[in-house]
Amino acid sequence: MPASPSPAEVRELLAFAVGLATAAGEQTLRYYGHRVDHTPKSDGSPVTIADREAEALVRERITDRYPEHGILGEEFGEANPGARVRWILDPIDGTRSFMRGVPLYGVLIGVEVDGVSAIGVAHFPPLRETVAAGLGQGCTWNGKPCHVSPLARLDEALILTTDLRAVAGDPGWTALQARADTVRGWGDCYGHALVATGRAEVMVDPLMHSWDSAPFHPIVSEAGGRFTTREGVETIHGTSAVSTNGVLHREVLELLRS
Repeated sequence: MPASPSPAEVRELLAFAVGLATAAGEQTLRYYGHRVDHTPKSDGSPVTIADREAEALVRERITDRYPEHGILGEEFGEANPGARVRWILDPIDGTRSFMRGVPLYGVLIGVEVDGVSAIGVAHFPPLRETVAAGLGQGCTWNGKPCHVSPLARLDEALILTTDLRAVAGDPGWTALQARADTVRGWGDCYGHALVATGRAEVMVDPLMHSWDSAPFHPIVSEAGGRFTTREGVETIHGTSAVSTNGVLHREVLELLRS
């Protein structure tokens, strides 16, 4: 097993990551609330000039400060593969929300150190919210400690997902939502942040990439919850994701497998 990064290294990287996410968020706000042209990517998802400019800004600042580090970004791919420290970037998670002026999009930054998911930052520029965590350092919401909800009953829980079309007809999702108190679609990255800050109990994402998941394993874990794939694997490199307050995780996964 790889060694965990030192607390001092985690604190240094976390502080830098929060600054990067804030700067990238300000870059996106130059375009937010206006009509923004987009082009479709190979998977059909849109990309805008704001996505590209925000990622370019973050990549430049990382390279200037840590030229030996690796970078994996949604828009510009991988640089310096095999580096001990790898930054994983999603400059705008929720581009469709961003394009429509919905404030629930986020700038996502995760950092792996020796293969360990060590840093997570999710910054929501229009809301001026930042959820951030470092391995062994806890999770903060706008600089103050935050924790997952203590609710232990699914019939009292708020559960979330991103796109109802992606779960339509899924027997597991049907079983899960039937047991929940409230079901909403506050999706993309904001749903996972709501779990980490105790405002929701469950977030289910049936389709994920590494840059979507990268910040949320440390964020949700350090807030006292659990972040896994639908199959229960703790990884940021899965193709699905489930965030919960921890106490409900086993029951949620069992229902999703039904």
